[in-house]
Amino acid sequence: MVNIEFDEKTGIVTLIPSGALREEDFANVAEMVDPYIAEHGELGGVIIYTKTFPGWEDFSALVTHIRFVKDHHRHIEKVALVSDMVIHDFTASMVNHFVNAEVASFDYDALEDAKSWMKR
Repeated sequence: MVNIEFDEKTGIVTLIPSGALREEDFANVAEMVDPYIAEHGELGGVIIYTKTFPGWEDFSALVTHIRFVKDHHRHIEKVALVSDMVIHDFTASMVNHFVNAEVASFDYDALEDAKSWMKR
């Protein structure tokens, strides 16, 4: 399950996983952001805010996640990983190889810093 907060003024989406990611989570995010992308061309950014990565419910959810990234990454200006995961800096570095967005990582308690970085 993913909770979605969308600031339409800035085009910044905050994704807050609360359990294993499901196929329908990505459909819900797309339903919310696709009209904005159609009107504005891109999102201001995506913040992924989670203490630890919850994984995927099943293989189908993983495939849907990959397809979502493939279909949307060219329309996202920045991605912030806000997490306490030990490898979040490495994860941000790896993500940089697969998306056009500028990617940065922040500690879990630095959500406001991530939001400020998004707006620069």
